[in-house]
Amino acid sequence: MNTLNSLRNKKFGPLSLGQIIFWSIVLVLAMFGFFFVRNIVTCWTITPLPGMTPANCGTITAGIDGPVLNEQGTPVATSIAPPPPVASIPESNLPPAWDGASRITVLLIGLDYRDYLANDGPPRSDSMILLTIDPLSKTAGMLSIPRDLWVNIPGFGYSRINTAYSTGEGNKLPGGGPELARKTVEQFLGVPIQYYAQIDFGTFVEFIDLIGGIDIDNQEDLRLDPVGSGRDKVILTCCGIRHLNGEKTLAYARYRKGDGGDVERAHRQQKVILGIRNVVLAPENFPVLLGKAQQFFDEFSAGIKTTMPFDTALQLGVLARDIPVESITHGVIDYTMVALDNVVLGGQDASVLKPLPDKIRELRDQIFTTSGPLSPLAGQGDPTALMKADGARIRLLNGSVTPGLDVNTGNYLLGLGMAITEVGAADNSNYNSTLIVLHSPKLYTLKYLQAVFGITSSAQILIKPDPASTVDIEVFLGNDWAVNNTIP
Repeated sequence: MNTLNSLRNKKFGPLSLGQIIFWSIVLVLAMFGFFFVRNIVTCWTITPLPGMTPANCGTITAGIDGPVLNEQGTPVATSIAPPPPVASIPESNLPPAWDGASRITVLLIGLDYRDYLANDGPPRSDSMILLTIDPLSKTAGMLSIPRDLWVNIPGFGYSRINTAYSTGEGNKLPGGGPELARKTVEQFLGVPIQYYAQIDFGTFVEFIDLIGGIDIDNQEDLRLDPVGSGRDKVILTCCGIRHLNGEKTLAYARYRKGDGGDVERAHRQQKVILGIRNVVLAPENFPVLLGKAQQFFDEFSAGIKTTMPFDTALQLGVLARDIPVESITHGVIDYTMVALDNVVLGGQDASVLKPLPDKIRELRDQIFTTSGPLSPLAGQGDPTALMKADGARIRLLNGSVTPGLDVNTGNYLLGLGMAITEVGAADNSNYNSTLIVLHSPKLYTLKYLQAVFGITSSAQILIKPDPASTVDIEVFLGNDWAVNNTIP
C-alpha cells in the first residue's frame, strides 16, 4: 500500500535526452509497422479477399484472363500464349485506299450520247477503259472493253456490260451507275479496281481546250460528227499528225463507223488518252498545270464523278511523269476474243459478244503483270502448271465442325504444289458449304481450287480485292468438304 501511495504521489520531471531518443525510435517503428501490415492486407493475393486490388500494389490483374502489368504499366510475359485472332471476311464494300506502292487501277467511263440526248432514263455506258499503273516497275497499261460484252452484272444476272451503269443509276444503288460498272468489270476480269472516273461531255471539251488541244497521229479519212444539233461535220484527212481542239477530240473519240466498229473506236480513244498525257506531262507544261491543279479541280469537279481523292490524283500525275510511253501496254478486247451470239434482251432479239475467257485472260495478263502473259491459254495448258505459275498465297480457315480439317487439308494441298501460307479457325463453324474469297487476280488457282473442292455454284465464290491482304485467296472450309471428302 505504501508503494502504491508513493506512485500516486510521485511527480514526473522533464524527459531526459535519452528518453526523447528512445520514444522517437518507438514512434517511427510503430508507424512503419502500421503501413507494412496495411500493405500486406491490402495487396494480399495468397487467399481470396473481398474488394478490388488497388492500383498501388506491385501488379495489377485485368480480370481472370487479363494481362499482368508491372509498376511501369508494361505487360508481364506469361507462359500462356494468347489465342490467334479470328479471321473474317471484310464486310466493307469500299475499295481500299492506295498505299502509294501497290498497283492502282482506274475505270474510265464514257456515256452513250444517244441516251444522253433522249433523256428518257439513266444512260448506258458507251465506253470503258481501264488505266493501270505499277509504281514499282514504272509501267502502265490500258485495256478497252466493248460495250456489247455479255457478262454477269452483280445482283442482276447476265446482260450487256454497258447496262451496268444504267442499272446502278436506275436502282439508286450505293455509288450509282459508276460503282456497279466498277464492280462488274472487277468481277469479270478478276483484277482489283480501286477507283472510277466518269466525265461529262461538256467538261471533257472544256478540259481539252484548257490544255490547248492535243495531237493525234491519224491514219484514216474520217468525217466526224461533233456533239450538238446544227454542228457542221468535221473532215479529218489521212495521214499524219492532226491537232484537235476539245470539240473535235470528243467527236474523234466517239466515232464508231466503218468496218472496225467498237474495236477501232477503242484504239482511237486510247490515242486520245496518250495525246492528253503528252500535253500534260510535257516538261514545259507539267509544272504550270500542277500548280493550278486545285483550281482546275474546283472548276471541273461538277462535271466529274470519281472516287479518287484529289491528293491521290496528284500523286498519280507525278508518278505518270516517270513512266516512259514505251512502258505503256495497250490492249483491246477484240473480235478474236469473243463469239458473236444472239440473245433475248428486254423482250427483243439482241446481238452480243460472248467472251472467250482464256483469250481474255491472256490479254489481261499482258497488261496487269510486268513479265507478260502468265501462261499459255488455259484450255491448252496443264492445270497444275498454270496453278503453280500463279504463285498464289492461300489461307485455309476451318469453318466446319471437324477439328483439324484446316491442317489436314493444308498438308494435302501442299502436296499438290499449292502455297498454303496460313491455316486457322474461321469466324464460326457454321459454314455448310466451302467458300472461296479471291483477293488478287489468281484465276488459274481459283479454277484449280474449284475442281479440288467440287464447287459449281457462283455463290460459293466471292471477289473482294484487297491489295493489303497477306494472302491472295482465302478458303473457308465447310461441312460439305468435311463430310464428302477423305483426305489422304
